[in-house]
Amino acid sequence: MKKIIAFILLIITFSCEKDDSMSPAEDLDIVAEFRENLSELNIFKGNLSNLNINSKVFEYQLITPLFTDYAHKLRLIALPENTQMQYNGNGTPIFPNNTVISKTFYYNLNEQNPALGRKIIETRVLIKRNGIWETGNYKWNEDQTDAILHPDGSEVPVTWTNEDGVTVSTNYKIPANNQCFACHSSYDEITPLGVRLDLLNFSPNGINQIEELTANQRITDVDFDNLISFPRWDDVNNYTLEERARAYLDVNCAHCHSDGGYCAFPSSLRLNYDIPLEETNIIERKGFIIFRTSSDYQEGLTMPWIGTSMLHDEGVSLMLEYLDTL
Repeated sequence: MKKIIAFILLIITFSCEKDDSMSPAEDLDIVAEFRENLSELNIFKGNLSNLNINSKVFEYQLITPLFTDYAHKLRLIALPENTQMQYNGNGTPIFPNNTVISKTFYYNLNEQNPALGRKIIETRVLIKRNGIWETGNYKWNEDQTDAILHPDGSEVPVTWTNEDGVTVSTNYKIPANNQCFACHSSYDEITPLGVRLDLLNFSPNGINQIEELTANQRITDVDFDNLISFPRWDDVNNYTLEERARAYLDVNCAHCHSDGGYCAFPSSLRLNYDIPLEETNIIERKGFIIFRTSSDYQEGLTMPWIGTSMLHDEGVSLMLEYLDTL
């Protein structure tokens, strides 16, 4: 009996020593194609609900983000091995083929105590193949174990407690894949939104993102002397009311209200931040903007047209304050 016990202990000891000496497995390669399950793309590793990202993926943040029903967003980029983004002015850089861009939308169950958990709703994915961007939406299952490629739009009921301790509920709208074109269209071609150097040119964690991307050899030939930093829409200490409001309108509206943008009905509004006010038609269409953005939410009428199910109270207040000065 003692010999058997000693043999078992020897096996256990050997196993532990073997495990300790093993180096951790390298993260799997990113799969630049739309598979049925999000897990098959290898963007995340381990338990998917933890949203632990693959080491071959990097996160980015925007100084002024698009509003989507108060959802949090985890924005990620995966470049093919030994490739880089190419500097293309202050706008969207040039990405190599087989780049994967993803954005995961989730809610903390309680914003006063995020440790209580979260509900992940969807992950939107852009993949560049043969010079053309393709879109796909993944809807997370109830168990939060994976997300399934879901081309059809749907609604997901979600309830959370906001920072003021108020319980908020909404039917979050996951857009159909063919609706992605409405926002991601520029001159009838799909293009990424948000991944603009002017929006990335700030230091969310004490390190400038563009400098970090350059140091990590993820982007080439950046002209730092001519790099612009976009205004932060809620920073009242460093930006004027007009700068903040124009920045908000750009990020939330200009992808449609711009030259080459998509509008179901042609609009004379041009809401890019860098366009002079007198060329935007904001003053002439002030009443239209107020009606379409600050009235009670009505699907198909309230702007933005896609991607929201409620008003952004803080954003509406900012626009109304600005428009009142015109």
